[in-house]
Amino acid sequence: MPLPKISEARELSDEKLVEEITAVKRQLFHLRLQKATRQLDKPHQFKHARHRLAQLLTVEGERKRAAASQSANAEK
Repeated sequence: MPLPKISEARELSDEKLVEEITAVKRQLFHLRLQKATRQLDKPHQFKHARHRLAQLLTVEGERKRAAASQSANAEK
């Protein structure tokens, strides 16, 4: 399974982006729980989930900074 592309995250709407972030955080929680109880089969899933979360948070931050700069430019 290849790592997800950030272009896929950039195509998401704002609502879908928030839902996806929540889903990945929940997935990471369940992976940690499985690791603690020694039920985890595929430890590479941690890397994929953390990578996806970083992408989603990056896109969210980009959008917030873009909105902040647009509102600052509109006030001037």
